[in-house]
Amino acid sequence: MAYPQPRGRKVKILATLGPASNDGETIGALIKAGADAFRVNMSHGDHDFHAATIETIRAQEKKAGRSIAILADLQGPKLRVGTFDGGKAFIKHGAHFTFDRKDEPGTDERVTLPHPELFNLLEKGQRLLVDDGKIQLRVIRASEDEILCSAEVGGPISDRKGVNVPDALIPVPALTDKDRRDLSFAMDRGCDWIGLSFVQRAEDVAECRRLMGGKGALCAKIEKPAALKNLDQIIELADGIMVARGDLGVELLPEEVPPIQKRIVEFTRRQGKPVIVATQMLESMIESPAPTRAEVSDVATAVYDGADAVMLSAETAVGQWPTEAVGIMDRIAKQVERDPGYADRVHFTETLPDATTADALSHACATIADTVVLAGIVVFTGSGSTARRVARERPSVPMLVLTPRTEVARRIALLWGAHAVHTRDIGSFEEMIAKGKRMALRHGFGEAGAKLITLAGVPFGTPGSTNLLHVVTLSGDELQGYRD
Repeated sequence: MAYPQPRGRKVKILATLGPASNDGETIGALIKAGADAFRVNMSHGDHDFHAATIETIRAQEKKAGRSIAILADLQGPKLRVGTFDGGKAFIKHGAHFTFDRKDEPGTDERVTLPHPELFNLLEKGQRLLVDDGKIQLRVIRASEDEILCSAEVGGPISDRKGVNVPDALIPVPALTDKDRRDLSFAMDRGCDWIGLSFVQRAEDVAECRRLMGGKGALCAKIEKPAALKNLDQIIELADGIMVARGDLGVELLPEEVPPIQKRIVEFTRRQGKPVIVATQMLESMIESPAPTRAEVSDVATAVYDGADAVMLSAETAVGQWPTEAVGIMDRIAKQVERDPGYADRVHFTETLPDATTADALSHACATIADTVVLAGIVVFTGSGSTARRVARERPSVPMLVLTPRTEVARRIALLWGAHAVHTRDIGSFEEMIAKGKRMALRHGFGEAGAKLITLAGVPFGTPGSTNLLHVVTLSGDELQGYRD
């Protein structure tokens, strides 16, 4: 029997599924090309459509023999304008334009804004950005019924285009009624991660976590400037963070996004949570079989910064070259991680261990790997917390994570450097050593003479009890026995 081997890279690839990629053959090809996880965008399609997609992913996961994570991305409270007479209009540069509450088709001078919470919120001088910032308006005055603006950048506008309000904290919950229904569906279908869109406050994360009822893991998407003011609290409450550069890039100046990206990655890594860099990483590959040099550098920068995962959006959802996009991202990551300077760069972010036995042992794993020639680190975990602690240290060798829980193995598919395998639990020290060696051999983590670290907790099966580190050597007899 052939067992899945490590990817040969530590950063993970999250690919968005859509019309170009949600059939079984393409999903299987994406896994083979290097996808470790799939994003299901709840903004498009109904529950029957998503249920079929999830079922297809699980079928391909079983065929590949590799744990695959599914991230259900909630739509969130997207603000949109109403409709126009004829479906479109044109806002002249420098002209006045009004948002109002009238139940009438829009014109070149006005349109309905079906979000009453904005009318008493906005103040003179604040900005309204329409259609991903293509149209930029400045508030002249606002009342309960009208928001009069001046068009600093005009242009064509059509029905239900999105509106961003970068200069105000919008008093709307992060979860709409649709999101609540989608969240319940995703939990029932066994999705491993939930992407919470347009997070502004720690309370948004707490509410979503309450509704999840202890199932799955929560990824807070940072795409609102307001979230940056509460970043520490949001990271603390979430299980992971996504740097969602789409809306974030609309509401901030372009030159502000790169340092903020680095700051979010750094803060999240310090708290030992997975961090994903997303949006427009290989955008040109929607239509082109090859990326631009700038896009390659963008992916490489995220890898050098130590992000746990990099994400493809439209490239794999609707693009003409979905498998090629994953393959190129895989090649970029492997090339970066082979760079002799990679280890120094990925450790620019200092991740000091907490004053716990588990953190001290996880830190020791990375130190031993820098001192002794190791083939890998074998981690036994029931909850995944030990694997996250080890990954936070960004050790120089790959990590084989053995867990008795399928859902934990899948969740870890987004964790830096981890190759997760679902296996039966262990009951003794001797069983731990034997199983660690056997699984390492099966999954390509060493040959005769190779050294491994095994990390676990005693008593076995007790969550949060990591207190045991042991270095083992694979012998020729063990290797011969395995081959037989």
